[in-house]
Amino acid sequence: MKTEFLDRLGDRLAVIGVIGLGYVGLPLALRFAQAGFKVVGLDTDQARVDSLNRGCSYIGHISDAQVQAALEQSLRATVDFSRVAELDAVIICVPTPLTAFREPDLSHVLGALEACLPYLRAGQLISLESTTYPGTTEERLLPRIASTGLTPGRDVFVAYSPERADPGNEAFATRAIPKLCAGVTPACRDVGVALYASVIDRVVPMSSTRAAEMTKLLENIHRAVNIGLVNEMKVIADKMDIDIHEVIRAAATKPFGFVPYYPGPGLGGHCIPVDPFYLTWKAREFGVHTRFVELAGEVNAAMPHYVIDKLSGALNARQKAMNGSRILMIGLAYKKNIDDLRESPALLIMGRLNDLGASIEYSDPYVPTLAASPAQGRHLHSLALDASTLAGFDCVMIVTDHDSIDYLLIEQHAQLIVDCRGRYRQKTTHIVQA
Repeated sequence: MKTEFLDRLGDRLAVIGVIGLGYVGLPLALRFAQAGFKVVGLDTDQARVDSLNRGCSYIGHISDAQVQAALEQSLRATVDFSRVAELDAVIICVPTPLTAFREPDLSHVLGALEACLPYLRAGQLISLESTTYPGTTEERLLPRIASTGLTPGRDVFVAYSPERADPGNEAFATRAIPKLCAGVTPACRDVGVALYASVIDRVVPMSSTRAAEMTKLLENIHRAVNIGLVNEMKVIADKMDIDIHEVIRAAATKPFGFVPYYPGPGLGGHCIPVDPFYLTWKAREFGVHTRFVELAGEVNAAMPHYVIDKLSGALNARQKAMNGSRILMIGLAYKKNIDDLRESPALLIMGRLNDLGASIEYSDPYVPTLAASPAQGRHLHSLALDASTLAGFDCVMIVTDHDSIDYLLIEQHAQLIVDCRGRYRQKTTHIVQA
């Protein structure tokens, strides 16, 4: 089976299936299509499937032209999981959120696999890319696949290769990001490595799926802990009337031993606020208390409340109450230059300001409409920025610093600016760092 799979892969005859056509799965599907493979994209969202088959992208940093090129090459999207039977590789790229009790929610992963089971056949590779706790592939996926009567490593191949997508980062396209890959047997690893090596410039083989799962968590926990550290430093520096951004820029001139991280209004996205708690949950099974991870989570979760306090203080200094003030939030996405609202601290800030009686509007070129808004119980639409619009708000709050925003225009016409991202370096009477 291994030789047959590798031959089909080398001849570009292998059919590649990607389950979950979101921020991770769609770029991967496009890359396989670009490399000359026939690609079947599977998703449970009919609207998303229809959009792709029309050649329309629903992700801001992926253009319609990219989707249309993939359609011309081979890509087709479907909600019909019976097509798994025709696939050589099945790559699962679905969300792994937390439950309300901060426990791993593998329902999307297991649901995707269960939908595939009736159609699995000998000779296929099943690769999981979703971030998860160490042991997931062996403990949760492997028994289900084995229940079909197919023997992993002999009849089918099972691999784990964690996604490393960075939406909106043009310096690191899918092809250029090194890919980790492990298998539940050596043969599974070899097949997985060969699959990804056909479309990724560098593939890093790993000894076990557990090690690969832990590596992905370490990458995200590293960021969460360091962002928590710099957020705490920001609060301390503010109390001492020190510009934390100047401090970070100065520290970054050291050519060794320091990596700059930057403070903000809180963490967002599908990884950093969520994934560390997959490890804290699994660690409890071994009697380990993950103190660093949980402390960083507490610090980062407190940042939206910190910036709201800074906003309230800035308004009070101008003899204005939060209740009744008009606030314009700049940027809703969880990070700049993308349209992703998942876990965005901007939404939490918006909801809390609304609870305090403020009137909220927003401007974000990547988010033209905010449906089911937590603010004021109505749909909101992104405002175009001009002098009169800016002057009409009691405060403009820089929450997400998209590069396309005209910050000079804001500086010139806003009555008050609360800057959560360090966009303004100079100290003025109407700019408050938060």
